[in-house]
Order: sequence, then C-alpha cells, then structure tokens
Amino acid sequence: MATLTDTPYLIAPQPSLPRLTRAVTGTDQTGASVDLRVVEERPLTIYLNSREIVTAMTIGDYPTYLALGFLRNQGMLSATDVVTAVDYDEELEVVVVRTKVETNHEAKLQKKTRTSGCAVGTVFGDMMEGLENLELPQTPLKTSDLYALAATISRTPSLYLEAGAIHGTVLCQGNTPLVYMEDVGRHNAVDKIAGWMFAEGISPDDKILYTTGRLTSEMVIKTALMGIPTLVSRSGFTAWGVEIATQVGLTLIGRMKGQRFTCLAGDHRLIRDADPAAVPDEPRKQSRKAAE
Repeated sequence: MATLTDTPYLIAPQPSLPRLTRAVTGTDQTGASVDLRVVEERPLTIYLNSREIVTAMTIGDYPTYLALGFLRNQGMLSATDVVTAVDYDEELEVVVVRTKVETNHEAKLQKKTRTSGCAVGTVFGDMMEGLENLELPQTPLKTSDLYALAATISRTPSLYLEAGAIHGTVLCQGNTPLVYMEDVGRHNAVDKIAGWMFAEGISPDDKILYTTGRLTSEMVIKTALMGIPTLVSRSGFTAWGVEIATQVGLTLIGRMKGQRFTCLAGDHRLIRDADPAAVPDEPRKQSRKAAE
C-alpha cells in the first residue's frame, strides 16, 4: 500500500512530456503565423481477460490505471477480484487486465449508455446500480482545506495551462492534493484516479475529488461508487447530479472560484473555519442576461 505524506502530488501532470502534445502552426485573426502545441489523442483498447471491452480516446499516459479504473467504475472489477496481471502493449495500444477468476461481465456489455462526458463517454449496464444501499462516510470537511486546495491546484503546471482542450481531476486529502490526472475526457481522468486507488489499496473515506469539469450525474455516480464523500469543481451542476448526490449523502460543491463556492448537497459536513473575505477573489463574470 502506498504511504500518503504531506508532500503534494504523488502523481503530478507532465505538461513537458513530448508525446502528450504536438507542435502545429496556424494563423491568427490578423493572418499572422502562430505556433502552438495541441494535445494528442490516442485510442486505447481495454481487454478484461480474453474479452474486448471498449476502445477509449485518451492522451496516452497511465494506460494501466485508466484500464483498471474504467473496469472498476463499470462494476466489471469488484473490490474482491484478484488482478493477476495488467499488460500494456504500446505499439498495439492495448491494455489487458487479467484476473484470477473469470468475471461475469457479459450482461454489462449488453447495455451501453452514452454519457455527457467529453470525448463521448460510455457506461455499461445500469447507471444507478450499486447506489441503492450505498452509505458514504460523513467525514467533516473544512472550508480552509477547500480554499488551500483550490489555490494549490490552480498554480500547478498542467497540460491545461500548456495546451488547453483537456480536463483535470485531482484526488486530495485534507489540504493536500495527492494525484492529479488529466485527459481529453473528464471521465478518463477520474478513471485513472480510480485505477491508481485500486492498484495501491488507497482508502477513499477521507478523500476529496476535485475536477475542472461539470458536476453531472456521471461524475457524481463515479465519485460515489469510488466511496469518496466529497466532489468539488470550478464548474456548475446538473439537476440530476444534485439529486443523486443528495440521495447518496455526497457533499457536492461547485462554482468554486476565489472566495466563492456553492454547496448543493451535503452542507451538514462543512466546517466553515475560514473567513471568505480573507481569500483572494476572482472577478465575477457578467451574466448574458445582465449584459443585455
């Protein structure tokens, strides 16, 4: 099992890794030449034992964590399944996850749900399966930790700052960010974190999941099934996401920018130990209605 320390980032973004971006040349609004780097997309085919499960579009880093997390979040790998090998073939762009005992996943493959995730996410089986009797830990959550996390994450060098067109998800503990994953789809970034937690045997009870993406039903379901009690984002909510978070007891915080945030589920866990006025704020965006 990995040892969690006070040092930020057990895994951090790698914006300088050459294979994650490509140099291209274009023109700007004046016709002048512009050189920039854009994010690469690569197909990754995931197998569970001898069965092909899915081909995902991804930036190509941490393929084994992505495969493990995807299978875990789809319910195709349970906490009790013994993984005997995870083999990645870079040339074929294939990951094969092998288990000690054959899993019963054929029924999952019969039903696919296209999600709202960027890069077109896919969920197999019943999206709500596993939530009925779920009880998330009610670990207290300090607002001082939330402000500290937001400040640290926003200053972290990342592919988003380097090239854009990408989502980030960060696993945190208290005021410390631990694992920062990025990908073209926010669901991929979450699955990488789920795969790392599964591989390392990390407990979710006192963790926070921070994402740059919208707080949709898919994001709430994945966070809840991972056993993480708090989901935070700079972005907004969907109604179904809020409804599910309320149902399972997940604390859902969005629109976190500067000193401001909105909690639409699980407010009872918040310990407001920080003065928002002491936190540097970000300018408010003028709404379209107000601008008219």
